[in-house]
Amino acid sequence: MKIAVSSDMHLDINHLAVNDVIDAQAAYLRAQSARYFFIAGDTFNDFTLTEDYVKRLQAKLPTTTVKFLAGNHDMLKGITYDQLMAQPVPEYFNNQFVDLPGTNWRIIGNNGWYDYSFADQLQRSPEQFWHWKKAYWTDGQIDQPITDPQRETLVLQQIKSQLSAARKVGKRVGLITHFVPHHHFIRYTNDDRFFNVANGMLGSRRLEQTIDQYHVPLVVFGHLHRHFQPITIKDTRYYNPAIGYRAHRHDEWLKRDFISEWKAQTNFFEFF
Repeated sequence: MKIAVSSDMHLDINHLAVNDVIDAQAAYLRAQSARYFFIAGDTFNDFTLTEDYVKRLQAKLPTTTVKFLAGNHDMLKGITYDQLMAQPVPEYFNNQFVDLPGTNWRIIGNNGWYDYSFADQLQRSPEQFWHWKKAYWTDGQIDQPITDPQRETLVLQQIKSQLSAARKVGKRVGLITHFVPHHHFIRYTNDDRFFNVANGMLGSRRLEQTIDQYHVPLVVFGHLHRHFQPITIKDTRYYNPAIGYRAHRHDEWLKRDFISEWKAQTNFFEFF
């Protein structure tokens, strides 16, 4: 059983011809015999465009099931908080799972969120982080009825419930999420500069603790575009298949074109 996971394609920011991308991706996934293709968020800056892309890709892949999470960019437009917490379309994989046939593996999906704990060395209050976010960070455009720490608490309740259910039936778990699941991937400097504050909006130490508590063997995440190599931390193997930007002032690709970068960054896993 082979699955593929990709993230942070940013098809609109990268000014890509989406029809051509879909054709090339479908051909490659068919050639790789991928049974599932999971997208870990940040496909467009509009949930409805992400949904349309996934449906069109799925239509070209009759033997591959396509599922997607919403990253913070997908949440910017075309979706409400309440809809994100539900399942507005079948392809949406937040707080869902699939059991891989013929294996003892369960793949769990959750968008994730953050609670400023990756920037706790700054000793700012949650209110100070919130006001900074609203003024300077992309996510300030995302409406929600609760605070970020409260939202992360709800995320963790969902993930713990899913992990407990998997443990009860003896499943091994692969967790796919958008936001950063471990402080190892966070870059710190010894001052109060912009990105030290922005680290607070990248993920949560509480998710890291949950992963350790449940001994999750496999975690795949997006959000950061830094070409991390897979790494094992305690009992968990972490992967980051994010593609990132080639637009404006950002040139984060290592390959000459999008499809080459996507092929290089997409993670394939075989389960038996």
